[in-house]
Amino acid sequence: MTGGSGAASDGARLAAVTGVTGYVGGRLVPELLAAGFRVRAVSRDPRRLRGRPWYDDVEPATADVTDLDATRAALDGVDVAYYLVHSLGTGPRFARTDRLAALTFARAAREAGVRRIVYLGGLHPEGELSPHLESRREVEDILLASGVPTTVLRAAVILGSGSASFEMMRYLTERLPVMTTPRWVDNRIQPIAVRDVLRYLVGSADMPDDVNRGFDIGGPDVLRYRDMMQRYAAVAGLRRRVIVGVGVLSPRLSSLWVSLVTPVPAGIARPLVESLVHEVVCAEHDVARWVPDPPEGLVGFDDAVRLALQRIQDADVATRWSSASVRGAPSDPLPTDPDWAGGSLYRDERTTTVQAPADVLWEVLESIGGEHGWYSWPLAWQVRGVLDRLSGGPGLRRGRRHPRRLVVDDVLDFWRVEEVETGRLLRLRAEMRVPGLAWLELAVAPGSRPGTSSVTQRATFHPHGLAGHAYWWAVTPFHGVVFGGMQRGIREEAERRAAGRRDG
Repeated sequence: MTGGSGAASDGARLAAVTGVTGYVGGRLVPELLAAGFRVRAVSRDPRRLRGRPWYDDVEPATADVTDLDATRAALDGVDVAYYLVHSLGTGPRFARTDRLAALTFARAAREAGVRRIVYLGGLHPEGELSPHLESRREVEDILLASGVPTTVLRAAVILGSGSASFEMMRYLTERLPVMTTPRWVDNRIQPIAVRDVLRYLVGSADMPDDVNRGFDIGGPDVLRYRDMMQRYAAVAGLRRRVIVGVGVLSPRLSSLWVSLVTPVPAGIARPLVESLVHEVVCAEHDVARWVPDPPEGLVGFDDAVRLALQRIQDADVATRWSSASVRGAPSDPLPTDPDWAGGSLYRDERTTTVQAPADVLWEVLESIGGEHGWYSWPLAWQVRGVLDRLSGGPGLRRGRRHPRRLVVDDVLDFWRVEEVETGRLLRLRAEMRVPGLAWLELAVAPGSRPGTSSVTQRATFHPHGLAGHAYWWAVTPFHGVVFGGMQRGIREEAERRAAGRRDG
């Protein structure tokens, strides 16, 4: 564990944030710093936090919340611990994983002497629940029984740029002017703006020790899901949508439909859809006793959508639903000779001279993916993305957080940024479904003559078993088309930009 410069004095209270690479956790850290807390950012791999603007102001700590000793050490000396971990989208055993993590965290917090736990759970009615909401309720019960005073905040749909719920609603509304929908679009929901969620999370740290309970949190509007889509369309300047309800779409079929239309994969869409099968409306507003509503009131639905769209338009999306890594994903650095001891490695390496300065070439590389594409045969990338989604992978629809800048741990379609050395190196680790581990490196070097440079592209693959070896040899014939075309496309775009700069 190492300490940053810190935004608060040494005497400030210490808050630990788990799930710090996720959507809410990544946004909570700067709010806590602004409120005067010292922050310990707890992650399985703190290297993933290096690109965050607040990295130098926090204490990174390494811990998997299923590891008791590591978690207890990460919570040592902590006043308030935020539990923002869940296994959404990790497969059919997510409830078991969540149970183990919550039990471990509860024990670690108690043994470390934490004063308060704050947990963000799911708003739910009484009675039988979807597996996702039932798991959230179980985690809530475990933490409330931990022996550490606990605040549970129960939220339904969170409205904010980059949240999975918001992105699902946004893409459904924008892409489908006419749609047939399941019955759950007529269920009532009480959404809440992410800025109000963050305000409640920060304010919960000050609750007295005798408060150990859950609170329903929601915005001022109670709407049907179809109303939310219509009001989104109005705020976004779209025509009114034609929404026809049908009763034959099960949550499973609905989630597959959502995954085809939106960037949210089926593994995450399904628990979200299953949660919408229930009416989720606040039964109380007791939290206001300890965290009063702001003088201007809670953020309404239309204002929350307007704020989120403005963030997207300004390319100022701090975190996205895809920020969190998948549990079990590889975290080892790129294998390099001669000390790689992991077995066979296959490589495809190509270097191209570019008639453009290195800084222009770097601009092209850093803007790759997302809306800009991959500068090679678009159909091949699209087909690969579709095949990946059909096999349960993320596909290409995750896009990128910012159109021009990349930082470590950013998602880039079906890659994740593993290393950025500005002006020199971009290293991507594959998160697509492949029988092995795969990396793509793009390196820039100044040319031998003024105004020139070179780009070196290296694909590295570590196969798993016979299937991995067969996969590499099966795709090798296409490397010339895909990777060779990518080299040419990058060169042409850099030279076009350089020419434009000279002409301007």
